[in-house]
Amino acid sequence: MTETQYFTACHGTKIAYNRLAGKGPGVVFMGGFKSDKEGGKAQALEAWCKREGRAFVRFDYQGHGMSSGAFTDGTIGLWAKDAISVIDELTEGPQILVGSSMGGWISLLTAKARPGRIKGLVGLAAAPDFTVRMWNDDFDEATRREVLEKGFMERPCDYGDDPYIITRALIEDGWQNRIIAAPLHLDMPIRLIQGTEDADVPWQTAQLIADKLTGDDVEIILVPGGDHRLSREIDLRRLVRVVDGVVKSL
Repeated sequence: MTETQYFTACHGTKIAYNRLAGKGPGVVFMGGFKSDKEGGKAQALEAWCKREGRAFVRFDYQGHGMSSGAFTDGTIGLWAKDAISVIDELTEGPQILVGSSMGGWISLLTAKARPGRIKGLVGLAAAPDFTVRMWNDDFDEATRREVLEKGFMERPCDYGDDPYIITRALIEDGWQNRIIAAPLHLDMPIRLIQGTEDADVPWQTAQLIADKLTGDDVEIILVPGGDHRLSREIDLRRLVRVVDGVVKSL
């Protein structure tokens, strides 16, 4: 596998990344909330890109993995800046974004910010506007008051021992960066892979995203019984197959 390297973005984040040189279009993997670039989906895509001789980048946002900064200082807007910097500094030519969970939100923001560079997008349990849904649907009045008064709250995490820290800044910034409140003008192949048994992102979210996209080349791929991680061997093979299909459609 590739070695971890670092660069400092213009807004200050020291971003850890792994990169393969190769042909285009390149593939960039964008991970989820409190995950990192070492996960199974990122590794599977890197291995496939290596076999194909295709350019590839995986990286950590601020406060994630090996990048600088505290996780609790991060926001959707800041992490999107990290992702856009990766596109600008580490890639050349057309790119396909693969975004997992929160990375699906970041991918959509990045595609909007760099329409000339982003030529395809694959979302895995994509979770745009998840902070808005969290605030409106998941939090009760006492929890909302706690966030407003203390500036944060702790939420149990099903994927590790440490709780999620949900800050007021994350909630407020998420509102400013919400993306499925209006039409999404992205004219590119977009594939949305979604498990029907996802406990974190309702499967209907994929339909909400698709309904906002104005392009013609949009597909939803439902995985019966699939969970939020979509990281079983069969899921990884599907991911590679779908990304390969997007590459071949360009």
